[in-house]
Amino acid sequence: MKIERARPTRFVVEFHVYELASLIAAARWAIEAGADDLPVEAVEDLQRIVASYDDELTKLGTESRSSE
Repeated sequence: MKIERARPTRFVVEFHVYELASLIAAARWAIEAGADDLPVEAVEDLQRIVASYDDELTKLGTESRSSE
């Protein structure tokens, strides 16, 4: 993993696929199994992050198929 600060409130992060997959899996687990133990705001943040990840992953799949 590599992390660089692009701006004071923005980072650029380079992951291996398994690293990102592990983080997303943990977020999904926290949303589903740990939601009762987390503040509502944290669950909502995680839901937005996972939804954004899913959207971007869909775009990547669409872009790779359209370039073939």
